[in-house]
Order: sequence, then structure tokens, then C-alpha cells
Amino acid sequence: MVSGNSAIRGSRVGAGPMGEQDHGFHADRVAISYWDALGNETVRYFAANLPDEEIPQVIDSPSTGLPAGRDKDNPPAVAKAEPYKTHLAYVKERRTEEEAASLLEEALQQLRERRGTASAE
Repeated sequence: MVSGNSAIRGSRVGAGPMGEQDHGFHADRVAISYWDALGNETVRYFAANLPDEEIPQVIDSPSTGLPAGRDKDNPPAVAKAEPYKTHLAYVKERRTEEEAASLLEEALQQLRERRGTASAE
């Protein structure tokens, strides 16, 4: 067995020399700039034949997480985040106090009947 270096160890079959530029087809593309409220620019590349309505108007800035738009002078404002609501908060939005009391009483009555502890009314 011959020990020695193999020039192709770790290379893909068909891989050419490093930096070879004529491998593959490079599609035409356009660079679109987006700016966030802090003035940071992010450039995204899209296919040149992509219709303008398919290119997003707003993206999330990778550096700040803020929304970034295509208009440098008028970047999008940060959307106001709604506070977390509990399940109870959503229920209270849908029911009045009277409805809640009535539903609770019905549920308790059904529970008492199942347990056999319901009182005769």
C-alpha cells in the first residue's frame, strides 16, 4: 500500500479548480435595497424576470429585526405589539358577567348531577 497525498481527497467528482467561474449558469438578477427606521440598508437579490408585484415591499431587517422598506426616506414604522392575552381575557371579551355566571351555574349543576350531589330545587 502506498502512503501519500491524494490531490482529490475531500473533493467532489467533477469539481474544478477553486475560483473557476464558468461552472454553472448564472441567472440575471436585480439588487433591491431596503432600509429600516435606523437607516440600515439591506440588499436582497431577485431574478431579473420576476414581476415587480412579486418582489416584497417590506422585509425584516436581519441586523435589527425591524421592518425594512424600499423607500429610503420613509422606512416602515414598527408595528405596535399587542400584549399577550390569556384565554380568560379572550373569554371575557365574548361574554358578559351575567352570561359567565349563568354558564358557570349550568356547569356546576351538571357536575353535581353526575356526582349525585345535586340538591332538589
